[in-house]
Amino acid sequence: MSASSSSSSSTLAREQAIFDELDLPLKAGSASEVPGIFDGDWRRGEADHTLKSYDPSTGRLMATVQGASAAQVSSALGAAQAAFRVFRKLPAPARGEVLKDIADAFTLQKDALGALVSLEMGKILTEGRGEVQEVIDLAAVAVGLSRTMAGSYLPSERAGHVLMEKPNPLGIVGVVTAFNFPVAVHGWNFCMSFICGNATVWKPAPSTPLTAIATTKLIASVLKKHNLPTALATLVAGDVETSKALCEDERVPLVSFTGSETIGRIVAQTVAKRLGKCILELGGNNAVTVLSDANLDLAIPGVVFAAVGTSGQRCTSSRRVYVHRDIADRFLQRLVGAYEQIASKGLIGSAVHDPKALAGPLHSPTAVAKHKETLAAIKSRGGRILFGESTAVQDLPSHLTGGNWVQPAIVLHSNSSDEAFAEEVFCPILNVYIISSLDEAIELNNDVRQGLSSALFTNDHVSIGKWLSAEGSDTGIVNVNAGTSGAEVGAGFGGNKATGWGRECGGTAWHAYCSWSTSVVNYSRELPLAQGVKFHL
Repeated sequence: MSASSSSSSSTLAREQAIFDELDLPLKAGSASEVPGIFDGDWRRGEADHTLKSYDPSTGRLMATVQGASAAQVSSALGAAQAAFRVFRKLPAPARGEVLKDIADAFTLQKDALGALVSLEMGKILTEGRGEVQEVIDLAAVAVGLSRTMAGSYLPSERAGHVLMEKPNPLGIVGVVTAFNFPVAVHGWNFCMSFICGNATVWKPAPSTPLTAIATTKLIASVLKKHNLPTALATLVAGDVETSKALCEDERVPLVSFTGSETIGRIVAQTVAKRLGKCILELGGNNAVTVLSDANLDLAIPGVVFAAVGTSGQRCTSSRRVYVHRDIADRFLQRLVGAYEQIASKGLIGSAVHDPKALAGPLHSPTAVAKHKETLAAIKSRGGRILFGESTAVQDLPSHLTGGNWVQPAIVLHSNSSDEAFAEEVFCPILNVYIISSLDEAIELNNDVRQGLSSALFTNDHVSIGKWLSAEGSDTGIVNVNAGTSGAEVGAGFGGNKATGWGRECGGTAWHAYCSWSTSVVNYSRELPLAQGVKFHL
């Protein structure tokens, strides 16, 4: 057997082990069809479109899923609504006990589910497992909330009266997720939705249906053990038709959407037409500022992870760097050196099979084409490519040559208004501009539509104070001496401006998943009116 055949056989064996562990009815290498609708029972889609799940490392088709039609979405919503009417009666602490068991199930399957994320999305194995860990961590936050979800008890201006604000379950939460975090983003929403007493209907990215199916199977198995309706974790795999049906339905008071700014605007307008509400997590276009006193032992790895990690396909990936001229030469020398090390040591590799890999493939051939097109356009406008002009990854094993591989790139610009700084591209291209002051960096940092994450590297307390102040960065995540990527779940996660203003994870993000009621309780024998109004019969 040739080395290529041996590697291919090993790949299929590993793939089959993942499928078997996660109860996916697939034979590796067969590209067979699996049902992608779950409303308490698994069903095959009836829409005209077919979803295809590829391994981005090899370009090989792994499975197909028939999309959910609009009628099937409506039927699934009916099942979710019926499940909600049962579930809303369960006290929040009891919901917390169920969520504990769901978290335990994720813990038991962390390696297998993380490997499936790597296999289907393309990120390296440690990042795939990290996604699953995010769900486990947020479940712990949500379980804590199950006994602390507080409203307000307020004094009234009327004698013998009290005011109360109380959170109640909302109903159905629609969750539309992107390919880049196929487990974590649904997990953020599901944990908060569940602990607040809601049913969730999930429309995953068209290119990552297997991860969604495996995740839904895992959650449904726990719900069944607790004798709860499994349609609390409804799944409708599909494309635009499926998303449209979900967003237009008045039975869905809240839609949480993660994806591009362009599609996010359509989702927001669609939901707003029926006066529903949205949580939007859209583009990032995140920037790092490196001042002259920065500790480069922090700044270099912080920038490299945020720019190269997940092959630049995180919403928090660094796209822009503003480095002070006094330190620019040293910074760029070390930055290019780090990229050269990644390339020369073969640290771009198979997400599932290469434990030393720091970056995997891009998710799709379309992304590869966009990466090459963007670099060529930047060069034509005068951008200086410091690394990655040759996009090809060297010395890949023969069984990986069909994958979506590119080299990460660094580009030095002389024009801060170049369109590369304004338009986010979901590829590992890092655009660098040399600045003269913190004020200049803040102006450039804020001078884009998006506002997700930003980072400042400095040891100067005055600079830190200004960066964090009302005169500083205007993003939703504002870091100091830490990169733009790698947020923790305990605080709220989300961005400002065209990123959508949405908040997920910790903090007060859970408020959005509730229906809030304000109550006046009169325990007196009088009926005074507020504001001193007199109305005598």
